[in-house]
Amino acid sequence: MANILVVDDELGIRELLFEILNDEGHAVELAENAAQARALRERQRPDLVLLDIWMPDTDGVTLLKEWSAAGQLTMPVIMMSGHATIDTAVEATRIGAMAFLEKPITLQKLLQSVAQGLDKLVARPAPAPASVVAVAPDAELLPAPESVLLPERAPVSQFDFDLPLREARDAFERAYFEFHLVQEHGSMTRVAEKTGLERTHLYRKLKQLGIDLSKTKRNAM
Repeated sequence: MANILVVDDELGIRELLFEILNDEGHAVELAENAAQARALRERQRPDLVLLDIWMPDTDGVTLLKEWSAAGQLTMPVIMMSGHATIDTAVEATRIGAMAFLEKPITLQKLLQSVAQGLDKLVARPAPAPASVVAVAPDAELLPAPESVLLPERAPVSQFDFDLPLREARDAFERAYFEFHLVQEHGSMTRVAEKTGLERTHLYRKLKQLGIDLSKTKRNAM
């Protein structure tokens, strides 16, 4: 588990990155501009930062320069943009950015870049022991066998077949995804594989259905 700071002025991007990284087990802080990013960087001391280039107050490259000049570039920084030029990407890398992700960001590239960035933290003394302590107890709290968890899901007979088709379909899909989330112990990756949905689409689908992922994870433990 790592502390990751996501800095982006687009709400949809922040929410999507939060859901993906949170599901991977990371603690995620969100900032919509450079001012919030400065405050969170001081308070939380993130292990990694995902930093958008184009922001309304101070652009990401300027903030990166500021951190570098102040000796605060102590964590890997991954730049993000949908409109940056090659020169901008090269400049950010020269200043100290670890990588550059072009929007729309694919799930594979995001997780790969984050993993590479966190690999650089292995040599740091503080986070490594904390990671071991945080993960070890979770291993002892694995969910009960699936046969024990299944009764928690509503049986099909409890569906109201008098509902309009759209509402009945939403109710079925909600129960369907909640069922598989419990079976897979809250793992979005395994649910995506099992249901045949691309993971980003699955996040949007669950949000549309009003499924509380945090509650589902608690039920799966």
